[in-house]
Amino acid sequence: MGTVTIGVSIAVPEPHGSLLQERRAGFGDPAAHGIPTHITLLPPTEVEAGGLSAIEAHLEEVAGRGRTFTMRLSGTGTFRPLSPVVFVQVAEGAESCARLQEQVRDASGPVARELQFPYHPHVTVAHGIADDAMDHAFEELAGYEASWPCNGFALYEQGADGVWRKLRDFTFGKPTLPAQGPGRTARGRRLPAR
Repeated sequence: MGTVTIGVSIAVPEPHGSLLQERRAGFGDPAAHGIPTHITLLPPTEVEAGGLSAIEAHLEEVAGRGRTFTMRLSGTGTFRPLSPVVFVQVAEGAESCARLQEQVRDASGPVARELQFPYHPHVTVAHGIADDAMDHAFEELAGYEASWPCNGFALYEQGADGVWRKLRDFTFGKPTLPAQGPGRTARGRRLPAR
């Protein structure tokens, strides 16, 4: 059956996702249109294709325990000189992202793995391009701001063409009815005595 390369991430919703993807392309990053704008929870990981159903079941469990949180992006940062990356910073929601990525990579789960660098949630806007273009990206998006309620994450697969495609969304939590006391309906009305 072979192997596939997967990743798990939080998509940056519209209109922010397209705007940042277009900016990334405009800075000269050739990978821009093959990578949806995102915050990584599991970096590119090679897995057995036959193991995808177990991975999906694991991600369902992780999402089921999750709760919606506010994601706020603000300003830019860089990993240079360690890594040639300029990014938009996660100003709110970083702790929630860190908890999620730990659960996704849980040592007892199907995608347990060590990271090359300490986890730092971010949105890449330039990677591996000329230094002056990286400087331009850093300056151009320094005042960037966006926020949204994050209510889940997605599983992606990288195709042979290098393009990342979404396989499936995972939404946080499970639908719950309001707490019901004895003799009350879900809307809180008393039931008639029998």
